[in-house]
Amino acid sequence: MNSKILLVDDNPTNLKVLSGAMAESGWTILVATDGERALKQAEYALPDLILLDVMMPGINGFETCLKLKSNPKTQEIPVIFITALDEAVDKVKGLNLGAVDYITKPFQQEEVLARVGVHLKLRALSKKLSEQNELLEKQVEERTAKLKQALLDLQQSQLQLVQNEKMATLGQLVAGVAHEINNPVGFIAGNLTQADQDIQNLLNLIHLYQSEYPNCSDKIAAFIDEIDLEFLSEDLPKMIASMQEGTERIRNISTSLKTFSRLDSHSLVEFNVHEGIDSTLVILRHRIKANEQRPEIEVVRDYGEVPEIKCYPGQLNQVFMNILSNGIDAVDESNKGRSYQEIAANPNRILIRTSVEKSNLVILIKDNGCGMSESVRNQVFDHLFTTKAVGRGTGLGLSISRQIIEEKHGGQLSCKSVLGEGTEFIIELPI
Repeated sequence: MNSKILLVDDNPTNLKVLSGAMAESGWTILVATDGERALKQAEYALPDLILLDVMMPGINGFETCLKLKSNPKTQEIPVIFITALDEAVDKVKGLNLGAVDYITKPFQQEEVLARVGVHLKLRALSKKLSEQNELLEKQVEERTAKLKQALLDLQQSQLQLVQNEKMATLGQLVAGVAHEINNPVGFIAGNLTQADQDIQNLLNLIHLYQSEYPNCSDKIAAFIDEIDLEFLSEDLPKMIASMQEGTERIRNISTSLKTFSRLDSHSLVEFNVHEGIDSTLVILRHRIKANEQRPEIEVVRDYGEVPEIKCYPGQLNQVFMNILSNGIDAVDESNKGRSYQEIAANPNRILIRTSVEKSNLVILIKDNGCGMSESVRNQVFDHLFTTKAVGRGTGLGLSISRQIIEEKHGGQLSCKSVLGEGTEFIIELPI
């Protein structure tokens, strides 16, 4: 390798002697007659070694060396002092400034060439070691990146397995329950219609008897008083109507269960997201309604005119379930320490708004619960991250939800939150 050496000396004779001897060794020689020129040459040419005189006009060799070692571009270049100052204190000072060697004048050319050769070899070895270190660090970084990606892929695979198993099990269970409910409900509903007609006929018959035979026997009159026939005649149709309303509600729940548990096909299907949200709310009804601790959570549906979208309905319903469940948890958490009357004065509320923005169907789900700190919000979609107590949260719901929205549907799921004020999740799905 053709090494470059910078000679710095204000004595032309010394420069001539040294440059001539070194040029015969095959090295490229650069020269400078003072410290300022040496600094410029070193930064521009980046020599492999610098031979530096101490006693020079302007800045001396010690100051020049100090500036060389202070400059990131030149601090690694080895410096050899070559000077008439032969006191030990000068040698120590030069070495303390970062020089690798110290040669005193008068010098022997052979000694100078030998020392220069040794330090050039050391410099070459140092460069090679540095390059190998950089290569090793790069390989370590690449392998670390591959390991991180492998871990991420493994986590995503685990999430997908959990999601698939959860949805398959839930879907089969709920669909089975809905199917089993439908049969007896249909039987009851059909019989109630006929029972209503039969009861009306019997009541009409009783009224007809009363009008045709107003003077009944004492025994019949006593029984009429015992059963309160007048009240029974008014209440029985109401009971039938109430039972019919109950069976209709059961049918709606069953329909919602079937909508929620739709088993996804391998291809995207057209789906009305409002039906998915409504079915999820029906399933969560037991958590939304009033209880001993608080009034009913107010659910505001602000549905816009949105088209059906091609999606995996069962997976989208799972996202709605996860986000709405978290919203209910958040408002319940915010109620701690508040009385029933205080909550009623400032009621719990969950807003669900749908709209179309820039060719995307946007679903906003916002609660006025406890909210999240910035640090928690930044981790809310992380795998296995949860703020809930052991046994109450797995840290998978929102992570799975983001995967469903972003990887399965090409959309985006984001979160905004203010501690103490509430949280909103924004789902964006391409139309």
